[in-house]
Amino acid sequence: PQETHYILPDIYVVEAGGEFVVQVNDEGIPRLKISKLYQEMLKKGAGKKTDEASEFVKEKLRSAEWLIKSIQNRQKTIEKVSKAIVAKQQEFFKKGPKSLKPMVLKDVANEIGMHESTVSRVTTNKYMHTPIGTFELKYFFNTGIGGKDGSADIASEVLKLKIKAIFDAESSKKPLSDQKVVEILAQEGLTVARR
Repeated sequence: PQETHYILPDIYVVEAGGEFVVQVNDEGIPRLKISKLYQEMLKKGAGKKTDEASEFVKEKLRSAEWLIKSIQNRQKTIEKVSKAIVAKQQEFFKKGPKSLKPMVLKDVANEIGMHESTVSRVTTNKYMHTPIGTFELKYFFNTGIGGKDGSADIASEVLKLKIKAIFDAESSKKPLSDQKVVEILAQEGLTVARR
């Protein structure tokens, strides 16, 4: 038997007054603060000659402040990325996976003013709980496929759902050829290769 893995969403998207609102889940983030003892030790030694112990405490305080700030920045970045996803994918949140739009990391990176690699790191193994289910943030990033004039008409994930629906509807005794599937999709205005 396989071990069950439970997912604790990093972001919650809730509908409030007809709009989708992003809430970052801070439950798994430790509440960090700098010890008053060390702050007092530093204040008492501030007017005195700098010694080895004082430098040690200063260095540890700087490290602690950096760690706290890094965690806060990470949470802010997750929130920015999530808000950008929600803004771009409004139809998905209203109608479900069949309404997912093509979107790549670069789209969100440009929108929030960060590098693609930062957006990639922040979306890895992060989950968003939505009114229609829980999804990994990476799920929202798909290339566009199938436009008649070379444009991206449909998200690759939506195309997979359409192909699955075609397969589910076909007769198991007389399966459709790849060419027939291409023709069915072409009737919907989607241009895809047989392979």
